[in-house]
Amino acid sequence: MARAKAFYLGLGLRLTWDAPDWCYVQWPDSGEGIALLSPDYRAAGPHFAFHFNDRAEVDRIREQLQQQGHSCGPVHDHRDGTASFYMQDPEGNWLEMLYEPAAGLPSNVGAAPIPLVRA
Repeated sequence: MARAKAFYLGLGLRLTWDAPDWCYVQWPDSGEGIALLSPDYRAAGPHFAFHFNDRAEVDRIREQLQQQGHSCGPVHDHRDGTASFYMQDPEGNWLEMLYEPAAGLPSNVGAAPIPLVRA
């Protein structure tokens, strides 16, 4: 993970969250980011995430998907202030439905949150 982290930091992304098993880097101007997962990360494998501004929206979309017959994992409140659940699409691709606070992700490395700029 150190090489990947160095690569993205070298592109100009900023380190927002750093843990032994994963980290999150973001573009300073937009807040768009990527979670880098180490081989020791056990919560999920490689996946795409859809971001939501409202925590209740994650619960609502989960309920809607379940009513449509899709299998969804439970909603978890994460250590970085986000909340999400995981599921697979019909082809087996992993998806995460992720609440991200409107003010941006809190940082465990002393950086100010970067609000996500939505178009």
